[in-house]
Amino acid sequence: MNSEDFEKLVHQALQDVPNDIQSNLANVDILIDDWPSKEQLFGSIIDDDQYLLGLYEGIPQTERFGYDMVLPDKITLFQKSIEAISTNELDIIENVKTTIFHELAHHFGIDDSALKKMGL
Repeated sequence: MNSEDFEKLVHQALQDVPNDIQSNLANVDILIDDWPSKEQLFGSIIDDDQYLLGLYEGIPQTERFGYDMVLPDKITLFQKSIEAISTNELDIIENVKTTIFHELAHHFGIDDSALKKMGL
């Protein structure tokens, strides 16, 4: 899939995020890279770049105090990683949505163990 089509999928998935969540994303940048960098992998529990689909980098809302004049939090989706685990375009669409929701959950202070209990 070319990068423009993938970006459209990301924009569509973000449109599907409920308005009350969208209104709390004022200082969050959403980026797309092909693969995670070594530094991004190092900070995760995943050691194979093919399996890191997205990454939240920032201060979760539940841990903020005196939060002003800071760089935006960042959510990165890794296009080639998502494509590598997907069997077709419908899989890619679903994996983009799931990854965005997963990383947004981190922004709101929900960790991986809680997400796992929720089935995400």
